[in-house]
Formats: sequence, C-alpha cells, structure tokens
Amino acid sequence: MFETVLFPFAADRQAPGVFGKALELAQQHNSRLVLLTVLGDESPGMKDPDAGSLLLKHVQDQLNKAGVAFELVERRGNPALVILDLASELNVDVIVMGTQGVNLNTDSESTAAEVIQRAPCPVLVVP
Repeated sequence: MFETVLFPFAADRQAPGVFGKALELAQQHNSRLVLLTVLGDESPGMKDPDAGSLLLKHVQDQLNKAGVAFELVERRGNPALVILDLASELNVDVIVMGTQGVNLNTDSESTAAEVIQRAPCPVLVVP
C-alpha cells in the first residue's frame, strides 16, 4: 500500500517515537523510506553540518539492521516547502512527521500545520 514513505528528519530535535513509527510503517509495507533533512535559516539547529550526525548515524544503523531500503536526501530551504516539493517529486505515498502539539487553527505557520494542509498525500502525524 505504501511504496514510498517520506520521513522529514530533524536530527536536532527528532523524537524517537516518530522514527519508530516511520520504521514500523516501512517494515509493514516493505516500503522504501526516504529520510529528508532540510538545511536553512528556518532550522537553526541544522546550520551546523555536524548537528545530529550521531543520531542520524544511529537511525541509518537501525534501518540497515532492519533491512529497510532507504535513501537520505538533504535539501536547503523552507522546511514545509521542501517537504511538500519532495513529496510531489517522488510521488510518495505517505509522510510521517512529528509535531509538538500543533493546533491547525492557531499554528498555521508551523511546518507540520503547513504540510498537513497542503500535502499531496496522507500525512501521519506522531505526537
């Protein structure tokens, strides 16, 4: 059902539960998992190329152990727009992303809210 799963990965603040859900989904559907990191002014923790590198390595090791096909994509720009563009470009089947209590009525400028409202595919939001 889900051939390609997009997982926007914020290595500076990624909750382990979000990765766990993306991994579980990819395993259940024998999906390819696309890990996306977005560099830019909107993600200050990611300005340093070494930020989160240990966490990212750990994620890659877990994917290799689990036998899940994955690729790592790194782009620059506004996180929500990059996520939306890549989802369309790769024709992904689902986006798995975390949120920190986003309220669609009041947090319209958050990355998660924008992706949820404009995504070309379903979005699985993990709190």
